[in-house]
Amino acid sequence: MDSQGTTHEPDSASDGIGRRDFVRGSFSLGGAIALARSASAQPAGAGREKSARPGGKLLVRWLGGGVVEIATPDYKQIAYGDAWIWNNAGWDRFGVKKPPEFASARGFAAYVAGKKPDAVFVLLTHDHGDHMGDYFEMLKALSDAGLPVKTTGQSDLLRAGLIPNFRQAGLDPAKIVVNGGNAMNFGGVSSHGEMSAHLVPALHSNLHAYPAAGFMLDIGGVRVYLSGDTDLFGDIRLLGERYQPDLGIVCVGGGPFTMGPQDAARASAWVGIRHAIPVHYAHNGLVLGTEAGAEFRQAAAQIAPSLQVSVMKPGEQRLISL
Repeated sequence: MDSQGTTHEPDSASDGIGRRDFVRGSFSLGGAIALARSASAQPAGAGREKSARPGGKLLVRWLGGGVVEIATPDYKQIAYGDAWIWNNAGWDRFGVKKPPEFASARGFAAYVAGKKPDAVFVLLTHDHGDHMGDYFEMLKALSDAGLPVKTTGQSDLLRAGLIPNFRQAGLDPAKIVVNGGNAMNFGGVSSHGEMSAHLVPALHSNLHAYPAAGFMLDIGGVRVYLSGDTDLFGDIRLLGERYQPDLGIVCVGGGPFTMGPQDAARASAWVGIRHAIPVHYAHNGLVLGTEAGAEFRQAAAQIAPSLQVSVMKPGEQRLISL
């Protein structure tokens, strides 16, 4: 662990109630349409061609709950998987004090500005408070600091459901949301700086009744699967066939809301990642506690023995080489 706390690892608010029918059908329709072209009768991973991506190194920092910071080693490209930072309650149960750069909007903006990034990309999986609790304040703080920030997520959530929130925060969605304010839908792509992201299905929900999602993020020569909040579902195999990700940021918290460690290990095997980081645990009393990371590692050793697993504490950063 270096002086920056980086461990170097070896290579290896609710509306749209009338949309309930849409919620019931959104996963099957959106997911099936997005993935149908890649459907295969073969088992996951069978006959895959080797990815043409060059590989690379990424800095990954867990910020508690389901939130992560992913950056190239020079910090020119920075992505945030969801946006619950200074109000994030996922540090307490680990006994880790939140440092100033993650304790307020002002401190966070100063921290990011100090990295002098060429692009900051905020990926919103869905609208639950433990994922977007600081979303608008975060975008506003970064924008006001003159930083090159853009955001993306499911198109109807960002271009319809959250429009009043953007405006209330003093943000112009047409400028801060990629693709002229339209974001993207399943099968679509968003780009910012040298990063690009595809929207992929997640078996979860939104308060606004639009589909929850995950991402396939291309950054620094590596493709990262951000599962978002999800249960295990069969088309995770197809995501692996279609996108061939290298690294996975996988929810493991179980409880009433998402899959737990065993199913998360199976999802990791199905999607074909080589390295996994468990997240979305120990941030409230309903999900699994601090033990969930180790439980995921143990499950992965049985279900996907070749999978490398990095279990972290909030605020900890790893240099991942793939």
